Amino acid sequence: MKYLEKEEFAKVNSFGLGFPNDAYAKYFIGQSYLNTLTKEPLAMSNVTFEPGCRNNWHIHHAKKGGGQILICTAGEGWYQEWSKEAVSLEPGKVIVIPEGVKHWHGAKKDSWFAHIAFEVPGENTSNEWLEAVTDEEYAKL
Repeated sequence: MKYLEKEEFAKVNSFGLGFPNDAYAKYFIGQSYLNTLTKEPLAMSNVTFEPGCRNNWHIHHAKKGGGQILICTAGEGWYQEWSKEAVSLEPGKVIVIPEGVKHWHGAKKDSWFAHIAFEVPGENTSNEWLEAVTDEEYAKL
């Protein structure tokens, strides 16, 4: 279900808005929020995107293991891998992103969106932030 109003979305965003995601703001278009749920033994965070917010293309690297898993919890969003069609995200959708896959994710232009994100454990993991998803690319969705 789509939510344009922050107050209405807050009622269904079960894991909470958290705080403005200022530490990673340079890798996002629009405002995102981060609510850290756990740190050990596995770091998990609820990431909330305002309508139209999306992160840059990025890759999760690892020598062994690695990658990312997204569990969609509220609102509607998008996930896209490089050179593939975008996938619509709604509550209950789980996205498994293997190590080394260039991708982005974020809210639809007309809805708030939240997902729980966690990094898959691995050896020598790192995250490579790349170019922004342009307004022209995003408008085609």
